[in-house]
Amino acid sequence: MFIGEYQHNIDAKGRIIVPSKLREDLGEKFIVTRGLDNCLFVYAEERWLSLVEKLKALPWTSADVRKFARFFMSGAIECEIDSQGRILIPQTLREYAKLEKQIVSIGVGDRVEIWNREKWEAYNDEENYVDQELAERMAELHI
Repeated sequence: MFIGEYQHNIDAKGRIIVPSKLREDLGEKFIVTRGLDNCLFVYAEERWLSLVEKLKALPWTSADVRKFARFFMSGAIECEIDSQGRILIPQTLREYAKLEKQIVSIGVGDRVEIWNREKWEAYNDEENYVDQELAERMAELHI
């Protein structure tokens, strides 16, 4: 399970250090793809394969399913950590998530998210980030 918040930098070549606490659960190979909210999603290989199977089971006659699958799958890359604990984030994914010098990696249960640090801080600073309405919707889902 992925938890925690880790602040670090991306170098000029687009490499980031994967925090050691996240590395353990990600394994040797994992997937990085476009995520929602203009961040990147990082999945351990086993979890990624499970998501792919779920996507394959959806009705491809649905325009929404096709659109989501294209968005999610076309940006995906397989990563391996180098000897210094880093991965290379391709330019297209860096541009999508607006990753510049300072970034944040967060654990979100079944995945890791990589954010532009300013965007993450703005997201967290929004008034009523977890407000009463959201809490009530989560209660409806038995959370």
